[in-house]
Amino acid sequence: MATIDITSQTFEETIEKNDIVIVDFWAEWCGPCKSFSPIYEEVSEKYEDIVFGKIDTETEQELAGHFQIRSIPTLMIFREQVVLFSQPGMLNAQQLEEVIGKVKEIDMAKVHEEIAAQEKEGS
Repeated sequence: MATIDITSQTFEETIEKNDIVIVDFWAEWCGPCKSFSPIYEEVSEKYEDIVFGKIDTETEQELAGHFQIRSIPTLMIFREQVVLFSQPGMLNAQQLEEVIGKVKEIDMAKVHEEIAAQEKEGS
């Protein structure tokens, strides 16, 4: 699957309607972002079951602010609407595929149980 542009109008629906969504926060002026882009595109072609999205931090400042993006590129991976990975900086193709493999192995039932327990403690 090729990458898609995600905006504040499409973000929520994209996260809610897809099991795994990987988001690349980037900007046109960012050299490392330009270097990472072909790697991201290449890996996206290998995973039909994952949405690979790109958020331009210049035009989507509200989203970048919400996720406290301080450095770009920043990669964020959502699974079942939960952020499982967030890291600034570039990854090579092998590193990105390793992270994807680990995200797919996570027992999401346990994750949701832990979140519910934390929310219960907080209230």
